[in-house]
Amino acid sequence: MTVSKSFRWSDFRSLSAMAALLVLGLPGQVHSAEGVMGTLQMHGFLSQALVITDDNNFFGPSEDGGSFKFTEIGANVSLRPHQDVLLAAQVLSRRAGGDGEDATLKLDYGLIDYQMLSTQQRTFGIQVGRIKNPFGFYNQTRDVAFTRPSILLPQSIYFDRTRSLGLAGDGLNLYHEERLKTGVLRLQAGFGKARIEDDADRALGLDRFPGSLEPNTSAITQARYEHDGGRIIMALSTASVNAEYDSPPGMPGDGTFHFKPWVVSFQYNQEFWSLTAEYAIRKLELEGFNAFADSERNGESWYVQYTRRFLDDWQGLVRYDSLVNDRSDRSGKEFEASTGGAIPAHTQFADDITLGLQWTPHPRVMLASEYHHVDGTGWLPIQDNPDPAKTERYWNMLLFQLSLRF
Repeated sequence: MTVSKSFRWSDFRSLSAMAALLVLGLPGQVHSAEGVMGTLQMHGFLSQALVITDDNNFFGPSEDGGSFKFTEIGANVSLRPHQDVLLAAQVLSRRAGGDGEDATLKLDYGLIDYQMLSTQQRTFGIQVGRIKNPFGFYNQTRDVAFTRPSILLPQSIYFDRTRSLGLAGDGLNLYHEERLKTGVLRLQAGFGKARIEDDADRALGLDRFPGSLEPNTSAITQARYEHDGGRIIMALSTASVNAEYDSPPGMPGDGTFHFKPWVVSFQYNQEFWSLTAEYAIRKLELEGFNAFADSERNGESWYVQYTRRFLDDWQGLVRYDSLVNDRSDRSGKEFEASTGGAIPAHTQFADDITLGLQWTPHPRVMLASEYHHVDGTGWLPIQDNPDPAKTERYWNMLLFQLSLRF
């Protein structure tokens, strides 16, 4: 399966052809042309943020008076040609600092969803196409500001620095939902190829070589249970993301990349407040390269978050977020010594205290503000800070965002 890094009309043509074959072979109700158009839904969103930091750059030159280089624009469409078939797609343009190349319009997701079984007690189905990964609580809707509890999601779990690794994949996803007396159990299992872009090369230090990472067969699964109408939500997510490095003759040589995270998620909801926590262990392996020895690192991430809803259209947030790249070197001092002091120890961890506020004066309009006090630069964007030796360990960040949807 070819992995597309940008939006192409051929993606929609392929999905349409597959949908036509699927619908023709299905028994049951097929909508007339007029009926099909009655199921058409189209939505869009736009978010623009201002990012200000006292040290280090985040999403553009934020240290130099502030940066407006954090923009998200998207549009999605869905259509139901058959009672058991849903076609859905979303295109996204997202600028997040750097040189702006990531603002190119891309196919965020595009899928055919066929429900093989749907009763009052259970649902079983399959999705084929480009699918957002069921990872943690927020990954599948992370690009729509109205679905996020804050302007930035916890960076220890939902990396913007290497977002392509966990964002979506091209392949198929099986899902099963069982409605129990006490709650709802949802199971998902996806297989295919991950989207791996330039951000992964930069984070792994492979961008200085002439080769490139090419995705290999990967898998992701999630089990999620919602108790008592969503009062308690628990989830367990895991994945095996694999890629091969295609190198020209010489350095660094062909190699393989393996990324295996486990994420435990928990949320407790009351009428006016919610408590959310997620914990992750991340195993990252590089093998077979000529330029450097095989390596394996086990990282750790977690956060605890409290949100409070008040005055109908206001929400406040307090969060503590922690990341270490290597559990056996939490301070990063061994890493710094291995580089001869060229790369500071604080690039290997980050502890972030966040305060946030959201105001929704209209269902289609949201204003948000956020303050971060950060110790460490473990999730600082590399494209905005190419020289890690010039970064500061302790830094503060302010964000303001206007979001619209239609």
